[in-house]
Amino acid sequence: MADHKPSHDPGAERAAQYPKAPMPAQHQESPGLESKVHPRPQFEAPAYRAAGKLTDKVALITGGDSGIGRAVASLFAREGADVAIVFLPEEKSDAEETRAAIVRAGRRALLVPGDLTDAAFCREAVERTVKELGKLDILVNNAGYQKNQESIEEVSDEQFDLTFRTNMYGYFRMAKAALAHLKEGGVIINTGSITGLEGEKTLLDYAATKGAIHAFTKSLAQNLVERKIRVNCVAPGPVWTPLNPSAKPAEEVAKFGADTPMKRPAQPEELAPAYVFFASNADSSFITGEVLAVLGGSTTAG
Repeated sequence: MADHKPSHDPGAERAAQYPKAPMPAQHQESPGLESKVHPRPQFEAPAYRAAGKLTDKVALITGGDSGIGRAVASLFAREGADVAIVFLPEEKSDAEETRAAIVRAGRRALLVPGDLTDAAFCREAVERTVKELGKLDILVNNAGYQKNQESIEEVSDEQFDLTFRTNMYGYFRMAKAALAHLKEGGVIINTGSITGLEGEKTLLDYAATKGAIHAFTKSLAQNLVERKIRVNCVAPGPVWTPLNPSAKPAEEVAKFGADTPMKRPAQPEELAPAYVFFASNADSSFITGEVLAVLGGSTTAG
């Protein structure tokens, strides 16, 4: 009888090494830098095998300097895309690291610093991408703002407004600007959240924007289906990014991800393949209006 040895699985081996909760207690002022997060979020996905799914495409990713956006930028480049990333000017050091990852993959990288709460900048970001990279095939709306508050009384009008202008108005304006250039086969991918599916008692404004993003995704998908432009959404559970230590008290960061069945937050590189799947017409040409929940074992939100 043949001796069946376990097959070598680099992905499973890497996942087994991801840090589990409790994470180190830490806090940064918003927007936070990935270079200061400990342990560093993992985005390089060494077990991932590219297949040329996005060869010669051009992608624009908001919040592409760090976290999920950085991991998506890296995999898109490895799949053959040139990538423009939008980020706040104070995040430039992180953006340079993402640029280096794109260049290492042999693709062109464009850094577009600016503030997505500015309607004119949203239009300029798209126009600059098309001018410098030649076209636009994929828009990833990913940038987000959050700040935990224990009660509704603590959520100021200013915070509520900033959260919506960043998370919802920014997505709407970027999509509207991109549609002047997206052709048949074009793709828009939005980043949602488990908070938009289940709510979160300390993230009233943020959860509301994410629920709105899920509905916006489904509505825009219906609006664009005859133009053969697909619109989908990835809704993560807890992910280890600079957003967390910049939004939560240090003691809350330490518990981040502990309540998932996997007892840990996701690493950005675990989310990025879902964006490749939605971006690739070879993989998901019959899928539009979908909200894909990536939750580390939780099953009640989908």
